[in-house]
Amino acid sequence: MHSHTLTAALAALALLFAAATPLRAQTADPVVAKVNGVEIRQSDLKLAEEEAGGQLPPMTPEAKQDYLVAFMTDMILVSKAADAKKMGDSAEFKRKLVFTRNKLLMEQLLLAEGKTALTEAAMRKVYDEAAKQMGDEQEVRARHILVRAAPDDAAASKAAEEKIKAVIVRLKKGEDFAKVATEISEDPSGKSSGGDLGYFGKEMMVPEFADVAFKLEKDQISEPVKTQFGWHVIKMEDKRKKELPPFEQVKPQIETFVVRKAQAELVTKLREGAKVERLDKKPDAKPDAKPADQKKK
Repeated sequence: MHSHTLTAALAALALLFAAATPLRAQTADPVVAKVNGVEIRQSDLKLAEEEAGGQLPPMTPEAKQDYLVAFMTDMILVSKAADAKKMGDSAEFKRKLVFTRNKLLMEQLLLAEGKTALTEAAMRKVYDEAAKQMGDEQEVRARHILVRAAPDDAAASKAAEEKIKAVIVRLKKGEDFAKVATEISEDPSGKSSGGDLGYFGKEMMVPEFADVAFKLEKDQISEPVKTQFGWHVIKMEDKRKKELPPFEQVKPQIETFVVRKAQAELVTKLREGAKVERLDKKPDAKPDAKPADQKKK
């Protein structure tokens, strides 16, 4: 191939690539409609959907596209009509425009800050710190039988206590706890599970109940225990070191924590470096301050 032919071919190829670049950009964000010549792109529909905040009714992708195009069409037409009336020139509108711009900028920066902070290492660090804080925290597995009584009804409370005492006598004679719980307990969930509460930490139960449950030995049955719900008898079935849930199970909560922590730290840092003046509040008067006329005397 002659050199001038090669040069021409390369030039043509360069022009082809140059022409293809905006075409690819348009394909990535195509124009889906025009309203009096104003373009509506696919990215505009995405913004409209985000603005709806998940409030759109269930619909097919095609129906949603039609809905969003109609929404954008109406917004363009109405906004143009408002513009023709010079509504955008008012001081109130300009204040709202500044407010909206500031709000969008704030949201964009906070979003970016959270995204930057959300690394695997940061999430693992939060998880490991939670594990250290738990230390040797214990949890127990227990069963209980409840006889309800209003705390302010002395007669009902006494009757409930006597009923629980009778239940304890039966249990100490060897009757099966789960069977008696199914028969006697007035705790709906406990009645269906034989009184089984599963494993729980001390903070998960009212203090009167938890204090007794955690002091019991394995398979030991308590004396009557009074709480705001009535009278209980408790059987402690097992005690173990509290287990931290697997990382993947709590990852969504950790992600939220890491993002919010990073955002809060950014706002705190900006506040510390800012001069904030409250002109709507009077400065606090000094304790020894006196009215001007008293000072003259």
